[in-house]
Amino acid sequence: MEDITQKAIELAISAGPKLLMAILTLVVGFYLIGWAVKLLNKAFEKTDFDESLERFIASIVSVGLKIILLVSVAGMLGFETTSLIAMLGAMAFAVGMALQGSLANFAGGVLLLVFKPFKVGDYIEAQGHSGTVVETQIFQTILTTPDNKKVIIPNGDLSNGSVINYSAMSTRRIDFVFGIGYSDDIKKAKDILEGLVKADKRIHTESAPQIVVGNLGDSAVDIYCRVWVGSGDYWGVKFDMLENAKSEFDKAGISIPYPQTDVHLIK
Repeated sequence: MEDITQKAIELAISAGPKLLMAILTLVVGFYLIGWAVKLLNKAFEKTDFDESLERFIASIVSVGLKIILLVSVAGMLGFETTSLIAMLGAMAFAVGMALQGSLANFAGGVLLLVFKPFKVGDYIEAQGHSGTVVETQIFQTILTTPDNKKVIIPNGDLSNGSVINYSAMSTRRIDFVFGIGYSDDIKKAKDILEGLVKADKRIHTESAPQIVVGNLGDSAVDIYCRVWVGSGDYWGVKFDMLENAKSEFDKAGISIPYPQTDVHLIK
């Protein structure tokens, strides 16, 4: 019993300072890491960084510093850090092989957050879905459709596929096609459309509207009307223009013909 007690005292004397130093290093290290992350977040607040990218960078910095701290403390306690690092590397490789799809989504999330082909609030179309971007997470991007459905798209697919961003530009062009009968007055129809365009203050006048005969179809003469509007006015102008054009055409006696076929009977 005396031998055991003596060995315990000798072990405490020899290992005690290392243990205390390791605990002190761990406590101070976690405090400094927390302080560094807060400092980083304050620096982000003074810049125009994307909020999702800020959280991602802060999380990566925090995890990386904590791993370095734990490896350093293990070395202070006498553990072979080379073997520990090799073991962590092997574990990381095994996990990476098992989670290839998740890693692809992770890499895609990093690309989306860094290059920012779209941001929160943009209306996009990608992977067969369209909607407003609610949040770009590390592994997935969340959209809400106009009829309030929630769509979750993996970032790997988003970063490797085509994306249409309808909100990226401040203006958009609306292309209308109005079909009138072959017996109707083309000039009168064009004058009506020109009057509707001038009356709508949402339509930009610096980019001259284009009103031309674009096609001679089987059943109608197609008049193309192309106007530029602010991105936020796109649908409002489109709906109003269609309704007003139909109303004014009716008043002027201009027909919008149905598809028709002339059949000639030969006796």
